[in-house]
Amino acid sequence: MKTILKRILPVLLLTSLLSIPAMAESRIATIDLRKVFDNYWKRQQAEAALKDRAAEFDKEYKSMVDDYNKVKEDYNKIIASSNDQSVTQEERDKRKSSAEAKLLEIKSSENTIRAFENNARDQLDTQRKRMRDTILQEIRNAISAKAKAGGFSLVVDSAAESINNTPVVLYDNHDNDLTDGILSQLNVGAPPTATKETPAADDKKENKK
Repeated sequence: MKTILKRILPVLLLTSLLSIPAMAESRIATIDLRKVFDNYWKRQQAEAALKDRAAEFDKEYKSMVDDYNKVKEDYNKIIASSNDQSVTQEERDKRKSSAEAKLLEIKSSENTIRAFENNARDQLDTQRKRMRDTILQEIRNAISAKAKAGGFSLVVDSAAESINNTPVVLYDNHDNDLTDGILSQLNVGAPPTATKETPAADDKKENKK
């Protein structure tokens, strides 16, 4: 056993010593992913498209509700007239039948409105998720390319929070912060009407290294 340990320990020691320089050479960068996401022009454009779509749904919903209220108002009038003793029983029965038909129309309108609300909500949620996933993927691709070009082995989101709502990154001297550089890169192709973030500082420090 002692002989085996004598052979293994030097190997383990050598391995640990060799791993120290490798760890020291690892470069870590940070990025404020929330800032990049919020100020990426495509995100702003997508949010505007979502608002327009939601406005269209609201307009259509309002029209449906107006029609529903009109049918309900007609129903109440027919119900009231069906009790009018100044007309014949036959006419009152006729009006009651008409009221029953209106009631069915009301129920149908309620179901239609409810289905419309659910469908509109699902469409907006799907569109929002698709937009978010697409934009985040574009940002991740830009980060990956930047990290590889800069020789970084890890990029940490400085805006991330733990399950206890505390910051994940407790200290960052911003020497290797990629936020402004990535944001500027992503907004290069922004149309003139888009609101673009003007970085307070570029990533010159990172480029010098």
